[in-house]
Amino acid sequence: MILMSSISFRVRRGLANLGVIPRSRLSRFALLFLALDLLLYVVQRIQIASGHGPAASALDGWVVLLTITNLVLYSILGLRWIRHKLLWRLRNRLIVTYVFIGVIPVLLIGAMVFFASYLFAGQFAALLARSDIDAEISGLQTVNSTIAAELDATMREGGKVSEDTVEAVLSGAKSQFARTEVQAWYRGRPLLTKSGKNQNAAMVLPDWLKSGFAGMVYGDDHKLYIRVVSMSAARGAPRVVISSLPLDSQTLAEISGNLGRLSIFTGSQTIQTGTQSLHVGISDNGRGRSDEDQVFTDAKLRIEGGVLPPENGRLDKQVAFGTLLPVTDWSNGKEYQVLVQVSTMTSILYRRLFSSFSQLAELIRLGLVALAIFLAVIELFALMIGLGLTRTITRSVAALYRGTQSVNRGNFSHRIQVKSRDQLAALETSFNSMTGSLEKLISEQKEKQRLESELAIAQEVQGQLFPRSDVRLPSLELHGVCRPARTVSGDYYDFLRLGPERLALAVGDISGKGISAALLMATIHSAVRVYEFGGIPDEQVLAAAGVAAIAASRSMQGIATRDFAAGNGGGGIQSPSDVMWLLNRHLFHSTPAEKYATMFLCIYDGDARRLTYCNAGHLQPLILGSDGRLRRLDQGGTVIGLFEQVEYDESSVVLSAGDLLVAYSDGITEPENEFGEFGEARLLEVLRENQRLPLPRLSEAVITAVLDWTGGGEQPDDITLVLARAC
Repeated sequence: MILMSSISFRVRRGLANLGVIPRSRLSRFALLFLALDLLLYVVQRIQIASGHGPAASALDGWVVLLTITNLVLYSILGLRWIRHKLLWRLRNRLIVTYVFIGVIPVLLIGAMVFFASYLFAGQFAALLARSDIDAEISGLQTVNSTIAAELDATMREGGKVSEDTVEAVLSGAKSQFARTEVQAWYRGRPLLTKSGKNQNAAMVLPDWLKSGFAGMVYGDDHKLYIRVVSMSAARGAPRVVISSLPLDSQTLAEISGNLGRLSIFTGSQTIQTGTQSLHVGISDNGRGRSDEDQVFTDAKLRIEGGVLPPENGRLDKQVAFGTLLPVTDWSNGKEYQVLVQVSTMTSILYRRLFSSFSQLAELIRLGLVALAIFLAVIELFALMIGLGLTRTITRSVAALYRGTQSVNRGNFSHRIQVKSRDQLAALETSFNSMTGSLEKLISEQKEKQRLESELAIAQEVQGQLFPRSDVRLPSLELHGVCRPARTVSGDYYDFLRLGPERLALAVGDISGKGISAALLMATIHSAVRVYEFGGIPDEQVLAAAGVAAIAASRSMQGIATRDFAAGNGGGGIQSPSDVMWLLNRHLFHSTPAEKYATMFLCIYDGDARRLTYCNAGHLQPLILGSDGRLRRLDQGGTVIGLFEQVEYDESSVVLSAGDLLVAYSDGITEPENEFGEFGEARLLEVLRENQRLPLPRLSEAVITAVLDWTGGGEQPDDITLVLARAC
């Protein structure tokens, strides 16, 4: 029992080492299908042996289906095993790569050259056959023209037309024209008939024939002819001469000559015409025609002629190819196609191809053979060099593999001995440099984690700068939200209570994103609160004097003096334009030249329901009246922090009950998709549809519409929205 367990354990371990124990779901399915296939096969054999043949036949389909399934499954598993086991080593992969790069393309090119050569040879053979047939037609045309000229001359001289005239012409032509049948008509009446040997059917002058003709025709006797027709005028009346040579085995043998064997035949076809299938076959009289499809079949039509010569060496192989030739039906003048098959030898094609310079043919053949041998030697040499380089590559890769294993175990002191000066040596040098850099990288990773932690703290701190809850006055309710595009935001909004019925509202957008924008946002937040609550700082007394001068130039000296006095006394500045002027100077002197911000600042007086504002380059806030009237708050000046001396205007509006103030950043209107920007028009549409909702729900509806417009992708910019509704 212990021995059996030991043997079983060794077998399982050996199978596991070979990777043939089923571990994946696919391998288990394959094993199950194999067991079912073997079981059904055994059951089928038992039924056949016991004489239950019909029952065994019923299992044939299942056995075949399971066998095909097993072939597919085990082919996939075999490819996996080859990839995971045989191709795990780089040496084997490189050898396979060299085979695919160096051997397979040569085989494919060789196969392509072979098939291309065969097609070229076949096409060339078909061209020669067609050329020989055309030459035969041209020869018969010459004979027919000579006969017509002799007949015209005899008729002009008043002589008697007889077969001797035709025989004289045919005797001087080629031997294959001795069997030519000639007929002549004069004014529509037969003039002369000369029949060749074994000619039984007389030619009939068809109605469709209106001019000369030369080509192959199909007669009512199921035979093909080479026929030439010439027409002319004699004594003012038409004259027609027709010469016809039967296209039989003898004629084909004479045409093929030194080419090989020719065969002419037709076949039955089923042709799809529209929604119906037309079968072109043999009719009652042995002929089937289809005028629409320009094909015809005739089972009796098969002509073969010529002899295929024997092979002339090992490379001399038979070439068989076919081509279509036009054939005219003599009864109706319609043109059809017959198949001409040519069987010849490559040596014959070679002689015909180089017949014009036969002295160089052998030299060309030897040159091609020498070139093929030379290319084969180069291919073998390249393959040997590739296999030789494999050892160099695999040695370096093995050293790199051992090095990575050492690094994986935490040994960063491992170094590879570099022995060469190639790219792999550079890779080994890079590995040695990498092991020295890993410890530094780990240290930097820890530093990065520390920075991320600090950034998270910065996000938490920035969140404290925004109003923690919505502010509400007896005559005004407010709600604000800021959704950063990154960890921290460069947008800014704030609500500042200045008294029981007075409130300051600020909305800003800092240029750029990330930490720099967040720091500038914190600076503006602090400055606004200092200017509004704490008055003018000591270092900006001169700046305040400048504000007073500006205010005087606006004929508002009384208001400016009152505001500055309040500032110096600790009550803050109550003029939005003055605060904006101070913010501009502060940012200009304390930030880089490329940094700036847009800002909207307003002060609301609940007793008078008056909103006094200044807009420094920010997107124009909107006041949407309860009656649907739209007002834009556009008075102010340019952005803050970009220029040192800038004047800012302010203006006032009166809010009625139900009026909605909407201040927002460009993260609301500028997000894009394939249809363009979200835009102010869509913002107004969402606001009007949800105008009577509570402000938190109205804010949620706007942000949801913007995010839906971008398709749920990455938020492109910070989103800030401030809503205020007069009660």
